[in-house]
Order: sequence, then structure tokens, then C-alpha cells
Amino acid sequence: MTTHDAVIVGAGFGGMGAAIQLDRLGIHDYVIVEREDDLGGTWHVNRYPGLAVDIASVTYSYSFEPNPHWSRVFAPGAELKRYAEHVADTYDLRRRMRFDTTVTGATWDAEEQRWQVGIAGGATLSARYLITATGFLSQPKAPDIPGIDAFAGTVVHSARWDDRVELAGKRAAIIGTGATAVQLIPELAARVAELTVYQRTPIWVVPKIDAPIPEPVRRLFALAPATQRAARLANSAALEALSVAGVLHYREARLLSKGVEALARAHLRAQVRDPATRRKLTPQYSFGCKRPTFSNSYYRTFNQPHVHLETTSIARVEPDAIVTADGRRTELDVLVLATGFDLWEANFPAVEIIGAGGRNLGKWWREQRFQAYAGLTVPHFPNLISLNSPYAYTGLSYFWTIETQMAHMARLLGELRRRGATTFDVTDEANRAFLDRMTEQLDSSVFYNGDCAGSRSYYFDPHGEAALLRPAPVVTSRREAERFPLDHYTFA
Repeated sequence: MTTHDAVIVGAGFGGMGAAIQLDRLGIHDYVIVEREDDLGGTWHVNRYPGLAVDIASVTYSYSFEPNPHWSRVFAPGAELKRYAEHVADTYDLRRRMRFDTTVTGATWDAEEQRWQVGIAGGATLSARYLITATGFLSQPKAPDIPGIDAFAGTVVHSARWDDRVELAGKRAAIIGTGATAVQLIPELAARVAELTVYQRTPIWVVPKIDAPIPEPVRRLFALAPATQRAARLANSAALEALSVAGVLHYREARLLSKGVEALARAHLRAQVRDPATRRKLTPQYSFGCKRPTFSNSYYRTFNQPHVHLETTSIARVEPDAIVTADGRRTELDVLVLATGFDLWEANFPAVEIIGAGGRNLGKWWREQRFQAYAGLTVPHFPNLISLNSPYAYTGLSYFWTIETQMAHMARLLGELRRRGATTFDVTDEANRAFLDRMTEQLDSSVFYNGDCAGSRSYYFDPHGEAALLRPAPVVTSRREAERFPLDHYTFA
């Protein structure tokens, strides 16, 4: 058995942020375990054609580690991967990382007051603190369609892309029209002979204000970082207005949401010629019920004669074709799955976690409600910091969430050290009050005031609650992370 002060599960941006904060707190004996063969999380696993960030790059990055070298306003995925490598090297994280290491589960040892973390192959890591940073979108979801395992052609999931897949001259189909598919479909259409897009739920798409960042601007960002901070602030303010007014306060700002819907519909009308296709691509749910996206090429793809939009449900997959419920059969060579991720069933939590008294975190969430104090800690799970928890996601940029959680860690672990204590546990009362507050604040959101019935949104948990997003402005969440009452925890 190997012992450490902390074990961090996941070497994506969340895990690296947690590691940076541990180093700042003087906790240097930690290990970052990662099931993949390299760091970067989403930006290592995903490498499909057209991959790019869907939040402007100046905002989708650590505020304390700006990157003046982004090539575009919305950087391609390869640049996010290089940025992750830069962060790991700059903060000396790589030497603490163990790749190709899968966590099988974690159990709180009450006698030793430590977490015992199981590793595939039989090894065990013992740690005072367990930090799970497995990402919100880390478990690819395969569609439950009869016959899909018997397809004799090539099958590839967007989250497991294989550049060796031959597309030129092929008859291809893609299942799914979420944010990933919006980026991937135009690229597929440019490479294949025939493309059939199987859509279950259309997505709201607005124009993408994207362009190369000129070299003089990049030099300015490097020489005068305040200019890049100003760009970040401006973009953040726009995203925050969209998130708070259009989504979280939908009841009070319904007109704003309707205005964005009108913009998306105008964008669709301007880009798609056929009225029937436009109708199929128009969502029948309120903007914000599920994650929207930006694109200037997605809609136009459906004007191409070799691209076909199919909205009839799939009955089955045969070895060489997809058959829809009305009996039509489309022969295929390549099947692309852009079916998203198993968020609630396989990711909350991503590994089995057994806390004090034998409480199973996943079982408890499913039998009670999905909940976590400040989106980070759960009663009866001492010294557990779960970065991917209900009500954790703050704003629209994941980095806002990461840095808010880093601030909470600093206050919590700093107080633990000040008291000379070794364990912390959030109280039942504080957790219950936080959950009640989140529920009350969400009462004004689009999730409960808009028409979300047909959205099939991953924002909703199996209990029907929108338990993913923190219903508060980023600045409020950050302030709470830095000032939460210390008596919300017990220290021992």
C-alpha cells in the first residue's frame, strides 16, 4: 500500500486546478491518477474532426494562467490540449501523475481516518484526502438500439475518435445532434459520399462570432496581460448575462430568452433553404433547457444534396444498414455515435465511494436527492472533495467552476490546518440548508418556467430536478467560496 496526503482522481483541468491549490496550501505529497494514457481530460480524449471550444478561449482558461497564444477566438481542440500540457509543466504537476491507472473504488477507513483507494490490478492507495475530478462529461454513452452491436461496418464514438477511420467515398450516418455533432457534422459532410443525420432532439444554434486572432493582438496580450484580462472580462460579462438572465432568471427575463430564440430562428432561416428541413431543425423547447451552441456551418450543411436529415426514430440497426420505425432502410459503411455522455447514472459518482458508516454515495444520491454542499462536499464523507457534484457547475465556463472550487478548498483546508485538525465533514444542517436554497433559487429558472418537456436535457437528474447548475451569479458563488461559515463543517 502506498500512502499520500491526497489522491486526486482525474488529470483534466479540474484535477490540475485542485493540485495547484494543494501546492499553494503546502500540501505537496499527492498523486494524480488518470485512467487515460495522458493528461488533459476532455481535451485528450476528444479529438474528432472540427473539435473546438464552445466558450471563447480567453474565458475558457485559468484566470491566473492566461494564454496569449490562442490562434482563434474559439480555439481548436488541439490548442486546449497543448494548454493543458503547458499548465502541467508550468506547475510541476506531471511528475505527480500516474496514467493508465483506473480507480475501482474508495472506502473511508474510520479507524485510520484515511481513504483507501482501490486501483485496477489490486493495488491500494491510502490518502488523508480524496479529491474526485472525473469531469462532468467523462463516460461516453452508447445508444440502446437493437442490433447496434451487430453492425458489420465501422463504428466510432465521437469521444473515442480514430483518425484511421476511412471516410472518403463512404456512406455514413451519425446518431445525435448535440453540441459535439454540431461541430462534427460539417466535417463529416466534407469527407463522405453520403451522410444521414439521425436527430432525436434539435439543438438551439446561434451565430458564432469567431475569427483568427491577429498576431499583433497576440503580441499585445503577451506584452500587456491587462489587455487580455480586459477581453476576458468583457466576454465573461456577456456569458454571465446570458446565463443569469436568460436561464436562471427566466421568469423575470423571459423576453431576453425569447430574443435569443428569435436570433437562432433567424440564423436558421438565413442558412437553410428548405422549409421542411427548417421545421425539423427548429427546437420545440425553450432556449436554455439544454445546452445551446454556436456555429456558422452546421445549418448550411443540410443544404448539400448528399446530406439527409432523418427525424423518424430508429427501429434497429442491421449489419449494413439502419432501419427506421416506418420501415425505411439506409445502407451504411460507417456509423458515428455522437450520443453524448452518461452523466447521472455513470458519473455521479464515476467510481464507487463508501463513506462513514458504510454510506454508498451513488446509492444515497439515487435514493434521496442529488445534493452536495457548495457542489463540493457531502455529509458523512469526511475529507472527500468531489469536484463533479450536483450544483457544482457555476456559470457557462468550466473554469469559473474550477476556480470557485479552488477558493473553497483554500478556505476549508486552511482552517483545517489552523486548527491542527486532520478531518473535516460538512454538517447535515448546512447541506440541507444549501439544498433548500438551491431548490428555491431554481424556481425562477427556465427549467421550471420554460417549456422543457421535449428537451431531453442532461441538466435534469433522474428525480426530474435540474441539479447540475448552481443557480447563482459567478461572483456570488466565488464570494461564498471565500466566506462560507466555518461552522458549516466539523473538524476533528
